[in-house]
Amino acid sequence: MPELPEVEIIRLGLQKYLVGRKIEDVEVRVPKIFVGDKKNVIGATITGLNRIGKGLIIELDNDFVLAVHLKMTGQLVYVDNKIKGPILSPKVGGEKLPSKYSHIIFTLDNNSFLYYNDLRRFGWIKVVRKDKLMQIPFFKELGPEPLKDLTLKKFKDIVLKSNLVIKVLLMDQKKIGGIGNIYANDALFEARIDPRRSAKQISPEEIERLYKAILKVLQKGLDYGGSSDENFVNALGQKGNYQKHTLVYGRAGETCPVCGGIIQKIKLGGRGTYFCSKCQH
Repeated sequence: MPELPEVEIIRLGLQKYLVGRKIEDVEVRVPKIFVGDKKNVIGATITGLNRIGKGLIIELDNDFVLAVHLKMTGQLVYVDNKIKGPILSPKVGGEKLPSKYSHIIFTLDNNSFLYYNDLRRFGWIKVVRKDKLMQIPFFKELGPEPLKDLTLKKFKDIVLKSNLVIKVLLMDQKKIGGIGNIYANDALFEARIDPRRSAKQISPEEIERLYKAILKVLQKGLDYGGSSDENFVNALGQKGNYQKHTLVYGRAGETCPVCGGIIQKIKLGGRGTYFCSKCQH
């Protein structure tokens, strides 16, 4: 699932190409993905893009916005005649768009297009009035997010009040917005904290260390253009590179870069969890 860095990379890319574009038509190939009346966005001009946790907001010059959640395998890819031969990742479903995974197609002015691709079809695009946006449960219930409004004090309060194990807590979007499996694993390794520990048992010093580790790995994810370990591509359909630089995520059986031990994989909260039992306590 695209996490905070991946969604931010998509936002930055789309902002560059979409702002000022007029939506001329919307082709809905999979109705369950598109919620709302497309007539409320056809003819509108895109004025900006915002991100709330793992959610994207496409802002329009009328009373509506497009709220997007990519879920596990969603993608938003922009194409026009001025972008000369972008190297599309095979992850979009083919060398050219639309592909068999292109379920929503926005036709924009100036012969340009925005494709919503989704292998597993779990994501959604909702047409919603601007003043109703924060009533969507996903946004309404979202916790504070790193690199925005999650301060160290807020983070300490969240951790010390929780009965969850720390790895599961980090991924609970109602507690902390934006962190998913990749960056939770790497942040815990960076902070040398065992992902199986109870959040309540973590010391204030360890909490501060983990807070800094979260900011560090998320920024690293941004710097490397996101992680394409699974289906993530940027706004031009290209892969990111963080998957080549993960600390422990996806590295079961490999040698720990710090102590020389072996990175293990277990399941916590139903998700693959990677850690070094020698380094993380």
